[in-house]
Amino acid sequence: MKLSVVICTYNRADCILDALHSLVQQTLPHNFFEVLLINNNSTDATETLCKNFARQAPGFNYRYLMETRQGLSHARNRGIAEAAADIIVFMDDDATAEPRYLEKILAFFAQTPDAAACGGRIYPRFESRRPRWMSHFLLSLTSSIDLGNRIKMFTRRQFPIGANMAVRNRMFAKYGLFNPDLGRKGNSMDGAEEKDFFYRLTSSEEKIYYVPDAIVHHYVPDRRLTFDFFRRQATGIGKSERIRSKSLSRKEYAKSLVREGLKWGVSVVLFMFYLLTLRPAKAMRLIVFRWYVSSGLIPLFSKRT
Repeated sequence: MKLSVVICTYNRADCILDALHSLVQQTLPHNFFEVLLINNNSTDATETLCKNFARQAPGFNYRYLMETRQGLSHARNRGIAEAAADIIVFMDDDATAEPRYLEKILAFFAQTPDAAACGGRIYPRFESRRPRWMSHFLLSLTSSIDLGNRIKMFTRRQFPIGANMAVRNRMFAKYGLFNPDLGRKGNSMDGAEEKDFFYRLTSSEEKIYYVPDAIVHHYVPDRRLTFDFFRRQATGIGKSERIRSKSLSRKEYAKSLVREGLKWGVSVVLFMFYLLTLRPAKAMRLIVFRWYVSSGLIPLFSKRT
């Protein structure tokens, strides 16, 4: 067993089978990897669909597991505990992998022995179309990532995204699991559990690489493009960073505040650029995004929103 693929799911009956079928269609021989599906208390038809899938794919290395502790971090940690392989691949329940995805990841780790982890390219797949207000700078809200066409290391403030990331199993024994205080819980919009984990690695000089040919497509339904979802997502980003940084030290939280101030400066510059180039929807949404992130990061703002 070379790879353990962990998919954590919560109420994604509409797309979970697409994710699983994309793994069945991998070019990597099936005996080289296992798939662990972690159901985190779904209340829709997820359980029925995922159990039926096991019967529809005989001989496929697939296990269905239930994690009753609510939260994406709990679900991922359960997957880590169950994983049999030395390399653990994490893929979202609303993502689909290109046929050579696992082949590319396995080849990368074989050729790069100093790699602690890696993340690949993620293309958004919109249910309808990309909204006019979504600039390049907000595309990350769809879990999109594209850092070019060559393998390279992530910079200090960059890290892989949960829809497409792979970690050597021993890194979790060495640096700890995902923090259960961070990450989504049910319908909450909290996050930062990936950032928290990868910062632990980079702080110890571990190497994390971007692998452009390891590609997944991330489904973006129309409901994730509503203003209410946008507001909750942006606020959750700020709140999660407040929890993460304060759990480390006051100094780390102060650094987060400084970085947020710098981002406000960049946002104002971009706001003016989009206004001057007659793209007011993109201009306004950048400022609104920054406001809601700050409202989650700074308690004083939270009380006003």
